[in-house]
Amino acid sequence: MELLPLVLIVVVFWLFIMRPQRNRARELARVQGSLAPGQQVMTGAGLYAMVAAVEDDHVVLEVAPGVLSRYARQAVVRVVDDPAVLDGAADEATTPEAAEDLTQPRREDEPPGGRP
Repeated sequence: MELLPLVLIVVVFWLFIMRPQRNRARELARVQGSLAPGQQVMTGAGLYAMVAAVEDDHVVLEVAPGVLSRYARQAVVRVVDDPAVLDGAADEATTPEAAEDLTQPRREDEPPGGRP
């Protein structure tokens, strides 16, 4: 009877911590192993890109039209099923207001975050 609480703690630890972590690792390995050119992906740093080529332990990602970058295969954390996510992110960055902010030089006494 004295071992029952210890056994219960180990079982609960395994059910709530070890098992889900193992399932996430399996799913991540499956995603990284099934990468193919043309897929939209997200890296661990939050970069959305399209897979241009898959090499042994690297992937070549197209981050913008004509801009290719080589990443470790382990950097890809998920495949994005909805290509509108990528289009929406690009649309927000190219709004006229954002373009206007980039074309105006920043004064030396102005904080780096922009004009108040």
